[in-house]
Amino acid sequence: MTQTETNQTRDRAVREVLHALVAAWAANDADAFAARYADDATVVLAGGVFHQGREEVRRYMAGAFAGPLRGSTSVDEPESVRLVGHDAAVVVSRSGFLLPGEETLPADRLRRATWVLSRGDDGWRVEAYHNCPA
Repeated sequence: MTQTETNQTRDRAVREVLHALVAAWAANDADAFAARYADDATVVLAGGVFHQGREEVRRYMAGAFAGPLRGSTSVDEPESVRLVGHDAAVVVSRSGFLLPGEETLPADRLRRATWVLSRGDDGWRVEAYHNCPA
């Protein structure tokens, strides 16, 4: 296998993690969403929200899906996928969420997100996530 094929395969695998997260959000499935995060992942959201660990991410998303984000869908469009070595990646994306009935992402919910992923024996996982208003 050539280096280019290897990079293409890893790029595709990283993007598949993001697609799986979007699908889990669309299903409002906090367990499936959190399963893509590392055990000790960190999440920093706009407004200063900080979460440490997969279980904390799961609890937060379960509450959000049961409450204000019920029926919402995620928008996440990678703008840059940078492979770092063989087992890490940094992704910058345009992100946000749509509430039920919305077709266009409102400007006040547009975010730029940075994802740091690593590959272990069980595949690619989100190690860190941060977003801020775009």
